[in-house]
Amino acid sequence: MNVTTTYSGTISSVTSVIGLGSDIRLKATTSAIDGDLDVSPVTLSSDWPRVGRLSLLIVLASLGSLGNIFMISAVVVEDQLSKRGNAFLVNVALADLLVTGLVMPVSMIVILAGHEESLATCRFESTLEILCFLVTILTLATIAGENYARLCTSAERYASLTVRHVTTMIIAIWLVAVIVVVLQSQFDLGPDFCRRRINSISMEQAVGAGVLVGLPVLIVLVLYAKLVIYVRRVMRGPYKPPITFSWDYELTKANIFSCQLFALFWLPFGLAMCINSFKSINPRVFYHLSWFALSKSCLNCVVYCLDRHFRCAYIKLFHYCCCKTSVSFSRRPRGGEGGRNSSDVRLRVHIIHSYASPSSCRPTVARPNGRDVYEL
Repeated sequence: MNVTTTYSGTISSVTSVIGLGSDIRLKATTSAIDGDLDVSPVTLSSDWPRVGRLSLLIVLASLGSLGNIFMISAVVVEDQLSKRGNAFLVNVALADLLVTGLVMPVSMIVILAGHEESLATCRFESTLEILCFLVTILTLATIAGENYARLCTSAERYASLTVRHVTTMIIAIWLVAVIVVVLQSQFDLGPDFCRRRINSISMEQAVGAGVLVGLPVLIVLVLYAKLVIYVRRVMRGPYKPPITFSWDYELTKANIFSCQLFALFWLPFGLAMCINSFKSINPRVFYHLSWFALSKSCLNCVVYCLDRHFRCAYIKLFHYCCCKTSVSFSRRPRGGEGGRNSSDVRLRVHIIHSYASPSSCRPTVARPNGRDVYEL
């Protein structure tokens, strides 16, 4: 009986020691990320007021989505912007719209529900963010190549860039980005912010980042540097380029500012990743920098106000949305119109009769086929 009692007591003591050891390991693991659990890659820092976080995301998502929609619409409705090369600008705006229209609203829903984010929610947002980042940086390199071909090569050579080629390149950009994201998720490559595993960069990750990020950045720097040197030499010469050349160069300068804005918002996050390979950085720094980088998607459309045609299209779209009158978009004249100026061709939109009452702020222009037509 005494032996049995002693044996049972020994087992109890050993069990308590093992349990204590597990508790110590758990506390050690928790202390490694101490102070980081209150910062979320989905819902920002819990130290901030809930209403403040929700209001911030609502403002960013609303203004960013509206601005990106305006940017896409400007390329569609403005004649000077309706060029095949500007489809790449629409691709950048579409990637930004996915961030402001999907990523941020998901975070708002989680904050509004008052629950902690799930792993699936965090994975969804991080996957979409990586996808949009890759699409944007690859498209910016393609825009630099298109701008160089438009301004620095002959018209015959630039004409070889057909609509089919532009469409193929855009599809290829999205396919490359999707493949990289799928491989990264399948093989668990790179840091895992959702599980707060931020490790140093391995050799494979460094090579992948060099190809997918470093190479496009190098292409952008080289092409824009050569473009600016060429344009300045042309401007100083006796030959005066046509007005369309000046318009294209003005849009190119807006594209250069867009690249600088992208670097301004994403470079701090990239530097933090590199520094973490040599010195451990608190994960809350990564989360704050990642949200700072995502806010770029809300401001990129503002940069294009530097271009006169984007600015004019924004104003017209604003007047249209705010129920103003006498808004016209230039269109190319069709054949057989006797060479009429394109500015005289107006875009007409059919409005549903119930919304086209006499009290409406849009005056009736004509009634073809019995329907009210309002002139924009």
